[in-house]
Amino acid sequence: MDWDKLRIFHAVADAGSLTHAGDTLHLSQSAVSRQVRSLEESLSVTLFHRHARGLILTEQGELLFEATKSMAKRLDAAAARIRDSEDEVFGELRVTTATGFGTLWLAPRLPKLYEKYPSLKIDLMLEERVLDLPMREADVAIRMKEPSQADLIRRRLMNIRMRLYATPEYLAQSGTPRTMEDFAHHRLICQNIGTSQVAAGALLVQQLMVHDIPSMLTVNNYFGVLQGVLNHLGVGVLPDYLTEDFPNLVRVLPDVESGEVPVFLAYPEELRQSKRVAAFRDFVTEEIFAYRKRQRESADSVD
Repeated sequence: MDWDKLRIFHAVADAGSLTHAGDTLHLSQSAVSRQVRSLEESLSVTLFHRHARGLILTEQGELLFEATKSMAKRLDAAAARIRDSEDEVFGELRVTTATGFGTLWLAPRLPKLYEKYPSLKIDLMLEERVLDLPMREADVAIRMKEPSQADLIRRRLMNIRMRLYATPEYLAQSGTPRTMEDFAHHRLICQNIGTSQVAAGALLVQQLMVHDIPSMLTVNNYFGVLQGVLNHLGVGVLPDYLTEDFPNLVRVLPDVESGEVPVFLAYPEELRQSKRVAAFRDFVTEEIFAYRKRQRESADSVD
């Protein structure tokens, strides 16, 4: 198959329109249409259903589009490695992590990375779904469990636990719970056990809900849980890494916590030599090291 025709087909399938694809490719609509028609003729299939509102892929078109998407991702990866300068870190880096960790821990620390590498372009994708790194859905992932996919370089960054926190204002107004039975007079803020979250967090919430808790607020990510806590709505189940950036939070029921949750950084083997990946990896590693050192020093001062 003609590579140039495949490139044009991919642009049309992605845009769903000859006109929009032409704008992207800097070609006229008629030129795009001719190339697509020529590809269809060479394959002896119809790739698009044409109607007034645009183009819809046929079954054969869907199969070809899946193939060209994979090709495009591989070419993007190759181009990224080629563009990596020996002396300069620049270009786009797609980073994926959970909404809570990305908004509450990673994003506030990114100014340090941009200060060091001002030409870096980070596309931060925050979602609980595990993106496929070998298929180039992202370049780097920070995940709350060890990645199971093959051909990934992985590094364990730290362990976290889910614990119970509230604001001093809430506790002054509603009292401090001393036992789980005291939650009969308090509101619990947490993720619903049915939402995507770390297994240890879901297990802790499940254990808490065994008790008779009359009032609850459930949110589908830890950022939302934190907002509820900061607005004095109740006692929240939150990751312990928040205590450094939100030192006013008060830990409630210190004996209640989840099991350890490992935090891993991972990226595809093919990006081992990428300067952008190396810069981000080293930045996160240094921030984690500094964070853990401060945690140890804080614990030693309490002892």
